[in-house]
Amino acid sequence: MLETAVEAARRAGQLIAEQYPTARDVSHKGYRDLVTETDIAAEETILELIHQRFPDHAVLSEEAAGGEIGAGYTWVIDPLDGTSNYAHRLPIFSVSIAVLEQGDPIIGVVYDPMREHLFAGQRGSGATLNDEPLQVSTIVELEHSLVGFDWARGVEARNQVLSKLERVAPLCHTVRSMGSAALGLTYVAAGWLEGYFHLALHPWDAAAAVLLVAEAGGRYTTYDGSAYDISLPRCAATNGLIHEDLLDALQDALQGSD
Repeated sequence: MLETAVEAARRAGQLIAEQYPTARDVSHKGYRDLVTETDIAAEETILELIHQRFPDHAVLSEEAAGGEIGAGYTWVIDPLDGTSNYAHRLPIFSVSIAVLEQGDPIIGVVYDPMREHLFAGQRGSGATLNDEPLQVSTIVELEHSLVGFDWARGVEARNQVLSKLERVAPLCHTVRSMGSAALGLTYVAAGWLEGYFHLALHPWDAAAAVLLVAEAGGRYTTYDGSAYDISLPRCAATNGLIHEDLLDALQDALQGSD
């Protein structure tokens, strides 16, 4: 399954990279929610390979209708995470493919086709970037930490993000908005960010990346520190060393917005 996820991500990534310089056919599937013909084509490329090799497995993919998490193995797919970046030709986006077993991630692949960064992991076997081991950052203080986040689409949700930034930004070294939640979370696994938070995740945004965080030695939870699963919208991921400090800041922001 890991080999198939890697192959599918590379195939989709090649298609995305080839179509990157061409004209965009962009449509709206919701408020501030874009989709391009490349999203659809990349998804078809991934699904064709999965259905060919694992016809009995369930599939949940961002663009395909009718998918759900099954009782056995489920493939969770975002064929182009960061569509807004892609549509504006900002080269920060990724392909995200995960395999769940009874709802829990056991395989995760995130591929950045513009940089040819292939992040991959399997539960209990660690995580890699282009076959080299991943390890989270060793920074222990929030004030020295680079913290990532991403925006939600709705106006009220964006105001909530702002309230968190007002609390987190003065306490950390600086903040970065990625435009691809899969990459933001994966950068924690790579040690390039010490922390990342998001309040409007979908399963396909997080399923692969949270496995990579865990396998690289990091930690991910809800904002109150309880166990996170991919059906929940709010997630905070860190190197583990700044986790409590980041949660304290996020909780303060939540209380301040009540």
